[in-house]
Amino acid sequence: MTTQRTHDVVVIGGGSAGYAAARTAREAGADVAIVDQGPLGGLCILRGCMPTKAILRSAEIAAVMRRAPEFGLSPVEVRASLSAIVDRKNRLVREFAEYRIQQLRDPAFALYEAPATFLSPYQLQVGSACLAAKSFIIATGSVPREVAIPGLTAAGCVTSDSLLDRREQPESLIVLGAGPVGLEFAQFFARIGTQVTLVQRGAHVLSHLDADVGVALGQALAAEGLRVMTDAQALRVQRDGNKMAVSVLHKGEEKVLAGDLVLNALGRVPNITGLNLAAAQVTVEAGRVVVDDGMRTSQSHIFAVGDVTDLYDIVHIAIQQGELAGWNACHPGDSPRRFDDRLVAEVIFTEPQVAAVGLTEKACRARGLSYLTGTYPFADHGKAMCLGNTQGFVKLMADRANGTVLGAEIVGPESGELIHELIAVMYYHGTVHDLLRIPHYHPTLAEIVTYPAESIVEQMRRS
Repeated sequence: MTTQRTHDVVVIGGGSAGYAAARTAREAGADVAIVDQGPLGGLCILRGCMPTKAILRSAEIAAVMRRAPEFGLSPVEVRASLSAIVDRKNRLVREFAEYRIQQLRDPAFALYEAPATFLSPYQLQVGSACLAAKSFIIATGSVPREVAIPGLTAAGCVTSDSLLDRREQPESLIVLGAGPVGLEFAQFFARIGTQVTLVQRGAHVLSHLDADVGVALGQALAAEGLRVMTDAQALRVQRDGNKMAVSVLHKGEEKVLAGDLVLNALGRVPNITGLNLAAAQVTVEAGRVVVDDGMRTSQSHIFAVGDVTDLYDIVHIAIQQGELAGWNACHPGDSPRRFDDRLVAEVIFTEPQVAAVGLTEKACRARGLSYLTGTYPFADHGKAMCLGNTQGFVKLMADRANGTVLGAEIVGPESGELIHELIAVMYYHGTVHDLLRIPHYHPTLAEIVTYPAESIVEQMRRS
């Protein structure tokens, strides 16, 4: 028998975006239901940010230990145990997940642990219950992309989701894709002793960022012993005994790569299978839920946030979108709050780290902006030299007329921390002049941002 229930707001998905939406709607006084078929915890905690950063820390320590003689210390033999690394990761993930589960099971919410499918724009089937609501918020996240490469699935290729739980270390690994996920896994396995080949279709890794950023990181990875193949397209995959063979078109020549394991890191797609969005009359284009800057779909009372929109697969942005949708869902008569992409930031946790905020240089060119750039290398920076971490650079983009910072990219040590000063300056619409006025302690990594700012100021004086 179907049970009929009504709520003010129904949030589909209990991850970072969904919980942010539910919490915001509850704080606005709404009766909120959360629908999550489980396992509870969300992608970030279970299969994304937290588990990957946990295993990367082990690889970072291994890399530093191998450099002991460089710092006047006795050589250290480093042996990694993938099983022990996975155990540590699982302990941390369990702790993070338990806290999120407690939040979801707060009596202030009605939690339904079952699959959801729309029956109409105003009704949602959840297990044996039929839920009606004034507003719905879709926050079902993403899943690994199924790529049409012959043999990819049949040969037993893995995704990042399954690779996180692998306890047997492969002697060799072929990684298809050189975005953040592929790069982080590639360096992790290389640093614990696996031979890694990275296959990237574009001319450089991290093809969505500027070429100088991708080239710098690619060179750093190659210096560590990874084989980085750019301008390479995977044609087919097949099982060859105990090995896997990947046929690759590399700069016009077909080559065959052999490895114990192949990782499909060719992206993720919105997780909308089974939602029956056609019944909800929600517009879907190229597999993504289309939303406006208030996170509304084509149905004014249905919102979508996080990875399901395929705008940015970044957790803090998903949380911002969730908060916007939660507020807008509860204030239909007010002017909607809107998402501002001016401060979109990203960090890739390789070593050297890569971080970016705002506009890249190629985005400035595409928009026809009048801008100036300034760069400065870590190789000429005192604190970086003391640390022995001199790869990479800082790059700023600023308005040619007034010096307003438009964006920044950093390749180098602690980039994920350094980028936050630039986010703060940009939040207040600051300029390169402000960066020079702000006191910076010496010697610190942070003071490096003043040098490209100084270069831009000098260019402004000469123009």
